[in-house]
Amino acid sequence: MDLCVTIKGVAFLLQAGLGILANALVLLAYAHILHSEGRLLPADAILCHLALADLLLLLTRGVPQTLTVFGVRDLLDDGGCKAVIYLYRIARALSVCITCMLSVFQAVSVCPAGGPRLTRLKARLPRLLLPVSAALWLLNMAVCIAAPFFSVAPRNGTVPPFTLNLGFCHVDFRDNLSYVINGVAVSVRDFAFVGVMLGSSGYILVLLHRHGRKVRGIRRSQGDAMETRAAKTVVMLVVLYVVFFGIDNVIWIYMLTVAQVPPLVADMRVFFSSCYASLSPFLIISSNKKVKARMVCATSDQAEDGKQSKS
Repeated sequence: MDLCVTIKGVAFLLQAGLGILANALVLLAYAHILHSEGRLLPADAILCHLALADLLLLLTRGVPQTLTVFGVRDLLDDGGCKAVIYLYRIARALSVCITCMLSVFQAVSVCPAGGPRLTRLKARLPRLLLPVSAALWLLNMAVCIAAPFFSVAPRNGTVPPFTLNLGFCHVDFRDNLSYVINGVAVSVRDFAFVGVMLGSSGYILVLLHRHGRKVRGIRRSQGDAMETRAAKTVVMLVVLYVVFFGIDNVIWIYMLTVAQVPPLVADMRVFFSSCYASLSPFLIISSNKKVKARMVCATSDQAEDGKQSKS
């Protein structure tokens, strides 16, 4: 096997394998919290939803891409391609939408007490999470409905112009107009949500800076420390998303300017567009004490079981 192909395969394998494992662990940790405490805090519920979307993204894009790089052919037929591409588009859209929802929720939560409208909004936020999450699923299922119509299994021979060659599937737009309209529509949606999350994250940073100056030299309460830590986690998630979103869209803009996309360029975009899904759960684990505590407890229980079996 060629060295370049081997490096690419190992990179996709590590990204998909570690990302799937980390997101699954986050979901299991939140399931344990829900079982033991009977409920999830609103921010934890959003993070759990994010881990689910990222897990779906890696399963529908990272796994097929890895198998294709390692030489697996005829992985999916036309129906399989339509289903996988549709689920991937939904998961990718949900990832940006949920990150945006998390940043807006945190911005409202840390906002200083204001008038009666803000007070009512803060009180209603936990009850709004479920309908907003359901609305995001329905919205993105409707927006991404066109993706299956352009998705087909790879055919023998050359790749037609205006086709995204994913290796395991082809997304054939048939003409330049469809190709550009699809790219612009996806970019406008993503840039809109990224703009909102950047605005809310900037507001959070301003509030944290003011709060830090106000409480300097004063002992902070446990609630203040937890709220500050949660706000910093949200800002770090947004920064992580924006970095890989920027790289992804630079490559995407280049792809819109050419009729035939080189396979290496398409692979680079797939890798960078999946980096957030594979790295965000590690940030959640390292910054969330509840999730980390479940990991430590599970590891300790396994160690105790091992000692008892040996004895």
